Amino acid sequence: MADHNKLGNEGEELAYLHLLKTGYEILTRNYVFQKGEIDIIARKENTIIIVEVKTRSTPDFGDPQDFLKPGQIKRLVATAHHFVEELEENDLDVRFDIVAIIKNKAGTRIEHLEDAFYHF
Repeated sequence: MADHNKLGNEGEELAYLHLLKTGYEILTRNYVFQKGEIDIIARKENTIIIVEVKTRSTPDFGDPQDFLKPGQIKRLVATAHHFVEELEENDLDVRFDIVAIIKNKAGTRIEHLEDAFYHF
């Protein structure tokens, strides 16, 4: 496995554990629909939280959350729409969060950005 894939997988696991620890119910991980993938889908009360995990080994070139591109957002929104439609539940709010992680020899920093972007 390439180092960047390993770092990404470690980041997703850290984000998963962070969300559990902070009271989120994890519904699924790595949800795929067409060309889109959602790293983590969680729930808190009547809100579905779509979580994109961004992991970097250094902030030298920008914060991890700065690497989410408009095309990725478009795919996330379409994939989230499909997931929510399949739930057959009404009156659910949907929120898009980013869990930004910097993990290197110096340590690990996790930042959870709620309502990181809007889907309309």
